[in-house]
Amino acid sequence: MLETVLSETQKTLVREIRATLADTAETLVASEAREEDRRSLSQSIQQLDELFLLVVVGEFNAGKSALINSILGTDLLAEGVTPTTSRIQLITWGEQPERSVLGPSMEKVTLPAPLLREVNIVDTPGTNALDREHEAITSSFVPRSDLVLFITSADRPFSESERQFLEGIRSWGKKVLFIINKKDILDGPAQVSEVMEYVTTQAQRMLGVSPQVFAVSARWAREARAAGDEDSLEGSGLPAIERYLHDTLDETERLRLKLLNPIGVATSLVTGLLDDVAGQLELLKEDFSALDDIERQLEAYRTDIAREFELRLADIDNVLHQMEVRGLEFFDETIRLGRLPDLVRKERIRSEFERKVIADVPREIEQKVESIIDWLVESDIRQWQAVVEHVNLRRSRHADRIVGHVGARFESDRSRLLETVGRAAREGMESYDRETEAARMAADVQQAVAGTALVEVGA
Repeated sequence: MLETVLSETQKTLVREIRATLADTAETLVASEAREEDRRSLSQSIQQLDELFLLVVVGEFNAGKSALINSILGTDLLAEGVTPTTSRIQLITWGEQPERSVLGPSMEKVTLPAPLLREVNIVDTPGTNALDREHEAITSSFVPRSDLVLFITSADRPFSESERQFLEGIRSWGKKVLFIINKKDILDGPAQVSEVMEYVTTQAQRMLGVSPQVFAVSARWAREARAAGDEDSLEGSGLPAIERYLHDTLDETERLRLKLLNPIGVATSLVTGLLDDVAGQLELLKEDFSALDDIERQLEAYRTDIAREFELRLADIDNVLHQMEVRGLEFFDETIRLGRLPDLVRKERIRSEFERKVIADVPREIEQKVESIIDWLVESDIRQWQAVVEHVNLRRSRHADRIVGHVGARFESDRSRLLETVGRAAREGMESYDRETEAARMAADVQQAVAGTALVEVGA
């Protein structure tokens, strides 16, 4: 943009916007936004120093090239009922009409048209005839555009492919000028008004703003110009579009749209970042909830194990209690009933004590202790497996979930943390030596049983 046409106030505004956009660009880098998003913002900032960019879109049979020819007063762009624009065409000012190929999908056209001294025009393939490469290049021009000319045909206004394409334009917050071509096929002004009202309603519904809509016949305009018929030319609707482009888009309006271009791109990208961050926060919230679930699961496990252990230990306590009762009966029978002569026969007393009092207690206690050990080992293993499965389920449910298009480091860190939790659980389970753990538990249980026995003896 030429600084000479700006007032001091406008220059200050441009500098402030540049600074804000530079900060936004740094934010995109720090947020690990997609390369194409960062490039779109960078290109839109560079566009501030370039001519006003007008991008023309619509279906291949909507008459885009015919309308551009009529506006520029040329027939250099091919027209037809089949797809004629096989390449994206960048139309700029030049002293002589020329074509030059810029690549397999793009070419440059120069024309000595007065409008092109202030505006560059991009003519795109039809929205219903875009291959992947065309679509990628067209999509790269849309964010850079200062104004979009959306051309639809009067015989099929607002087709499905045009709706889909407009969805992409909407996200960039571009100013869109709607042109209904081929109004000559409609049956009079009433039908023209009906189609214009339909397009206006549909466009307003999609964009959320009241759009500028024109109806034109490129064919009538070309014929009227060739015949020098000004009245017919006016009736074609083309002069109204030309007045809009020349008069409404004066220097002030072009400056406004020029500045709104990168602002719209930045707004779209920042909105996307905020949506991504919201998605990340929601994902982290779910992760914390999953960890809370695991913690509650472990706490419930500890409570259940303690309660069940007390019940199983009470079972052993009951065995000891029964032995105590038999022991008391044995002493009553042996000592209190006057069997003093038998007391000198130690081996006999010991044998009777072992048979009547101790009986199968050691074997019974050993079996119960082994049962407790098996139960504890199996319970621990099941708990480890439950934790591993919980973490794995959490990861598998979100393995293909993409939180927007930013935060590769976030996703990497999150995956690493989940992997750490899962790995700790897996390693705990894999390193769980059943025999070693059983021996440790046996010692603990035996100590508990010994304590219970001492209490019984003390009683």
